[in-house]
Amino acid sequence: MNDTAILVYVTAPDGEIAVALAKTMVEQRLAACANILGPITSVYWWDGKVNTEGEVGLILKTRQSLVPELTAALRQAHTYECPCVVALPITGGNPDFLAWIAAETKPASTP
Repeated sequence: MNDTAILVYVTAPDGEIAVALAKTMVEQRLAACANILGPITSVYWWDGKVNTEGEVGLILKTRQSLVPELTAALRQAHTYECPCVVALPITGGNPDFLAWIAAETKPASTP
């Protein structure tokens, strides 16, 4: 499996929940670090209508091989019924930083 660095974007209803999610994922070593972005406004379809809500963005840095486990952990810990959890490729960057992501996340499991 390709085990390159990946960004995982998540939204949360507020900063307190975003911090809790970030700490849990970093403590479990499913992410090397997290960035919590300031307030955002989300406009989306839900329950048959357009909603506009304040949220907080969260970016987690991890490895491709951890995305399924990270997604499952986020779904379990999140307060939303259907949380936004999407993985985005990193196509380049500081090699030392990318190596740090690999070093600070769980070791790859062996079959």
